[in-house]
Amino acid sequence: MTVHTPLCFRGKNILAPMVRVGTLPMRLLALDYGADIVYCEELIDIKMMQCKRVINEVLETVDFVAPNERVVFRTCERERRCVVFQMGSADAERALAVAKLVEGDVAGIDINMGCPKEYSTKARMGAALLSDPDKIESILTTLVKGICKPVTCKIRILPSVEDTVNLVKRIEKTGIAAIAVHGRKFFFLLFSLLERKKEERPQHPVHCDVIRAISEAVSIPVIANGGSHDFIKEYADIETFQKATAASSVMIARAAMWNPSVFRKEGPFPLKEVMQDYIKYVLRYDNHYTNTKYCLCQMLREQLETAQGKKLHAAQSMQEICEAFEMSDFYEETTAIFEAKKTSLETKTQDEDDQMEDPDVIKMAVRFDKREYPPQITPKMYLLEWCRKEKHPQPVYETVQRPLDRLFSSVVTVADQKYRSSLWDKSKKLAEQAAAIVCLRTLGVPEGKLFEGENHLINKRKREDQEHLNNRDHGKDLAEPTHKKANFVEDTSDMNVPKM
Repeated sequence: MTVHTPLCFRGKNILAPMVRVGTLPMRLLALDYGADIVYCEELIDIKMMQCKRVINEVLETVDFVAPNERVVFRTCERERRCVVFQMGSADAERALAVAKLVEGDVAGIDINMGCPKEYSTKARMGAALLSDPDKIESILTTLVKGICKPVTCKIRILPSVEDTVNLVKRIEKTGIAAIAVHGRKFFFLLFSLLERKKEERPQHPVHCDVIRAISEAVSIPVIANGGSHDFIKEYADIETFQKATAASSVMIARAAMWNPSVFRKEGPFPLKEVMQDYIKYVLRYDNHYTNTKYCLCQMLREQLETAQGKKLHAAQSMQEICEAFEMSDFYEETTAIFEAKKTSLETKTQDEDDQMEDPDVIKMAVRFDKREYPPQITPKMYLLEWCRKEKHPQPVYETVQRPLDRLFSSVVTVADQKYRSSLWDKSKKLAEQAAAIVCLRTLGVPEGKLFEGENHLINKRKREDQEHLNNRDHGKDLAEPTHKKANFVEDTSDMNVPKM
């Protein structure tokens, strides 16, 4: 397919993918200091497939959000043309599904084939792929044919130079745009049913000769990686490493993690200034404090035993981190700005909701509080029971999620009339219960609250329980007829209500 992007991998200085480090604040900081391309941290395909793409109007970002509301990947317009999404995958179809999910928001897609960590290799991802060239070919070919953005991969070298070059030549034929090579070896051996792996660690010298052999053997750009320990201490060293490997570009990991201003032609900034710049991006893009703390600790390194390092180590919130770096005023100002922006957007959204509101929908400002109801009894159950008694079709719920704050609102239709709460809820389940309450109260039907007196659904449960016990005492079959169960279980698959 035609690649619709200006992204080029020749003559570039690149921020390497690093777990827990390559989040949005670090990527933007590297770009500020002179990086040409930035890779995000490796994200697993199965986790990404569960995510929804959400426009975050407050932060002006695109968020990929997991079902538990955790932001798995966050990006913004500033990096859209230079960020490469690195994925951990061992399945071509899953990899393609994730690539299609994110390709509109990134500049390229990379498959991790170099991670030696056990969580990756056990799932046959990362460096474990190096022992399965057929699977490598399948994944890369599927991606190249299936998306419009350039595809790359990142590998480690094999024990033999010849095997490494042969593998890279096979990878080149898939049509990828570039290949990043970490110049240390990975061994993946099979002894009958026992698997063993071994990788060279950062203290081992990087094999520049092997990267050079790869660079000379293929026509696609080769990105040299692994020079932080032996070569790269400042900007001028990047060119030295590139010449030693004959690579098209250089990818920097630990040297950039320690001080991302290594990308500056004019020389690095003092570490204090770099960390303060990083914290500004952290606050601007609402990075979680634990991730922030980890990255700052990597920058401080030997200074962790200083007074500032000890304050950072003890910090339990973003506010305390800012205090450790004398940025309390900036924290307060930034927090106030975003709270005001959030309030303004919420007001605007509410006004738009009111203008677009269907006049035929009956509304009340109600919420569902399970503490006001007996265990396992809900308004939805009462509404379903009432519809069956009155010979109406069962209630139909339509639920939407508001992109701004990811809250939910549900409309229930009963006997051709729609009902909903004017209040938005944290989950789909709560929103549906609130809509059921509005309907029941409008109809003047009991909703099952504790103070409403005798609860007929509870009495039905008690009678069923007693029949169940009697049958068991007489040695009868304990299985209940399904038509009895239907009276007590809501017809909504996502309700967490135990079935009788």
